[in-house]
Amino acid sequence: MTQPEPLPPARFVLEGAMTQGGVVLGTAPTGTVRLRLDGQDVVVARDGRFLIAFDRDAAPAARLVATRSDGSSVVEALAVSPRAWRIERLDTLPKQPQPDAEFVRLRPPELAQINGARAQDNAVDGWRQRFVWPATGRISGLFGAQRIYKGEPGAYHSGVDVAKPAGAPIVAPADGVVILAADHPFTLEGNLLMLDHGMGLNSAFLHLSRIAVRPGQRVRQGDVIGYVGSTGRATGPHLHWGMKWRGARLDPLLLAGAMGGG
Repeated sequence: MTQPEPLPPARFVLEGAMTQGGVVLGTAPTGTVRLRLDGQDVVVARDGRFLIAFDRDAAPAARLVATRSDGSSVVEALAVSPRAWRIERLDTLPKQPQPDAEFVRLRPPELAQINGARAQDNAVDGWRQRFVWPATGRISGLFGAQRIYKGEPGAYHSGVDVAKPAGAPIVAPADGVVILAADHPFTLEGNLLMLDHGMGLNSAFLHLSRIAVRPGQRVRQGDVIGYVGSTGRATGPHLHWGMKWRGARLDPLLLAGAMGGG
């Protein structure tokens, strides 16, 4: 049996934020037939491009392995930079009280819808684009910020908040498919809208006053998709923009960059 011809030497090309909460776009080595990040398969597009990302609490090291058609492997050791999160210690306050019976009843079906939406896999290339801000204004909440109540950590802030008057339009930060457009306000998120940008990358927009798109609709970067509100658990009108890649929570600020104007 004839052995396959060895492929020419190749390497990974990586660009993006190699840090906690960051997203990295890459090009796989020539001839890659399988790509794994820490043992988990990563989808590679026909042109060799792929996306990986790191959770807010990602470990400082990761390993990317490409298996090529000639049986050889290319290994890239990744150093994931830590972030200094905004931590607020409230040593005199207890953690939030236990949820009431109504919340306990309503929350499971809401989470089922959210998880079902994130499980969708649409053929869309928004992940390749440079993301734009869905709304501009004062950033009132940072990704990763956390409160510690009498030594007990609360949940960290899972997105970035932009203060904006109620009714202000929000736009798609990149091309996507609508995977959830809540038909009623959720207990925490209020009117919730979610977009799939492809390759396991998705955005969630919380507390909207109104949603302007429908499930399954394809949107282009810059299209109006909804309007700022204060529905759900919100103290005032603002946009909460959260992002995930698979199970990893990401910092939208690292994708959209510095905000230009309000």
